[in-house]
Amino acid sequence: MVADAIGIAMLGAGNVGGGVVAALRNSRERYARLVGRELEVRAVLVRDASRERPGLDSSVLTTDIERLMIDKVQIVVEVMGGEEPAHEYMRHALEAGKHVVTANKEVMAKHGAELLGVAAAHGVRLFYEASVGGGIPVISPLSRDLLANEITAVTAIINGTTNFMLTAMANDGVDYDEVLAEAQRLGYAEPDPTADVEGIDAAYKLAILCGLAFGLEVGPEAIDREGISGLTANDFAYADELGYTIKLLATGRLENGDLIASVRPTLIAHSEPLAKVDGVLNAVQIEGDLVGRVLFEGPGAGAAPTASAVLADVLELARDYVFTDREPAPLAALSAARVLPAEAHRSRYYIRLTVPDRPGVLAQIAGALGERDVSIASMIQFETDESTGTAELVLTTHVAEVGALRAALDQVAEAGVVQWVGNVLPIAGASSGAGG
Repeated sequence: MVADAIGIAMLGAGNVGGGVVAALRNSRERYARLVGRELEVRAVLVRDASRERPGLDSSVLTTDIERLMIDKVQIVVEVMGGEEPAHEYMRHALEAGKHVVTANKEVMAKHGAELLGVAAAHGVRLFYEASVGGGIPVISPLSRDLLANEITAVTAIINGTTNFMLTAMANDGVDYDEVLAEAQRLGYAEPDPTADVEGIDAAYKLAILCGLAFGLEVGPEAIDREGISGLTANDFAYADELGYTIKLLATGRLENGDLIASVRPTLIAHSEPLAKVDGVLNAVQIEGDLVGRVLFEGPGAGAAPTASAVLADVLELARDYVFTDREPAPLAALSAARVLPAEAHRSRYYIRLTVPDRPGVLAQIAGALGERDVSIASMIQFETDESTGTAELVLTTHVAEVGALRAALDQVAEAGVVQWVGNVLPIAGASSGAGG
């Protein structure tokens, strides 16, 4: 043990934790030059301390959380995942005077404001760059580089699994079930993909971004959310013909003091930078009053990119510990967000309908929409099924309130004018809100 080294303790030693440990070992001399002291792993909390782990001496392995609270540990790195006991352990470490670095999006989305307050009260810091966007530097720019800006909007592709799937659906013309099976085969999707495909993961990350960008505390449950499981190959073909692709967008925007926050499959014009973010890449687009629009793009998931972000936080904390005696900056308290209800979101919309192939149907649909101030921008009949006497109809609207749009569609469906409402998707870049 190096006497004057910076002591690191790990909560978890899985893929990400193993990557952090390997980098600390392989880049030991370079990190020591950057920091001014060596970094040494002194305790690692694991479920089974008897199991051999590459790169870790068995003497540092423990199942007792109190081993991480010793005086010789300055920084605790949480990479165990899940809400509990990670939240409890992080709070315990902060209360014990340890700096904490975490990659845990769920804990930060649900308990971030609380934990940041605990850190400030005990004169330590909580860093969480890896919780959003993996290897993309987003938290640090929002906390420092863009601090002079009033941020007005954040628009992000922040789930690599769904972005891989949507890219394949767009490029290969395959349906959801087929591309999900392929994503699972390649290891991009979990056996239970719910958190990814239903937008839960993206909602956690958006909640964190809203706190940083707008200074507003918003729980992930308050975010309007729709996943990708209802999309079909036809939606991508129709969107392409109209000049768009489809991405799962996480969007936060301030409008007249209200926060509009949504995670939804959204049409994006081919000319937009976010439309070109494909595969497992992630991207976060930020709009500020001084800087305008900036885009951060890169690998958003995986052990190596996440370990990169974790280590960047560790190195910054270690450098501050060695070179400065400064106290952490006072915590700016988050204000309670006034979240606009989902039904009040306004955007242009793409609508796919199955309708009876008979005269007068289009007029009835247009009439029902018009009664609720929903104006049709375009209407195209794409496919006719002579065996069922139905046609597939795609509409786009001018900016409208989604609650009014859905009420009109319910009306024509109940009247038998529409047999099936396939999808109602916002169109990005043409809304007075978040495109929700």
